[in-house]
Amino acid sequence: MVGIITGDIVASRRQKSPALWLNPLKTLFQSVGDEYTHWEIFRGDSFQLEIKNPRETLRFVFCIKALIKGISGLDVRMAIGIGTKNYSATRLAESSGSAFFNSGEKFESLKQEKLKLALKSSSPDFDNTFNLLLKFASITMDNWSVVSAKAVFIYLQYPDATQTELGQQLHIKQHTVSERLQRGRMAELVELDDLYRVKVQKLRS
Repeated sequence: MVGIITGDIVASRRQKSPALWLNPLKTLFQSVGDEYTHWEIFRGDSFQLEIKNPRETLRFVFCIKALIKGISGLDVRMAIGIGTKNYSATRLAESSGSAFFNSGEKFESLKQEKLKLALKSSSPDFDNTFNLLLKFASITMDNWSVVSAKAVFIYLQYPDATQTELGQQLHIKQHTVSERLQRGRMAELVELDDLYRVKVQKLRS
């Protein structure tokens, strides 16, 4: 079982310099594997990537969201597909399995449902529960300020670092890091991710 994230950058055409978001996004994606084999960016602002351990999928979605929201004027729309990978091709776009179908189908419905984040698996009960939770989480994430998003992103990249160390990365004081993470509801998102990891593991059983 794998996790497939399909997404696109919202309002990317308003950004005069695509490199401001494209280069950091590529750097983030490189942490999961090789371009084309494990991730692809296509049509200028759309992407797909494979997360080999589906338990890591939601946290990586949070990373992408925080990275993009940390750039003024941009947002991102994403669908998570949980399922099998039955065929591995040299390019991710040519691979197939239920994870790919689930991600693609859910992504196609996002605009109609007026959502920026949702998931689909083989379990309707799992999907109904987590899509409701993701709606609530999105209320916070969609309204992240640039500075809060940057603080969340650094925290997700260095979860074992102290707030003082995170502040050094962001060039701000420790108490400011704490305030920005609180405004970003980081503690609640970590709890949601912990719950997701437990429930996804049960899908595999």
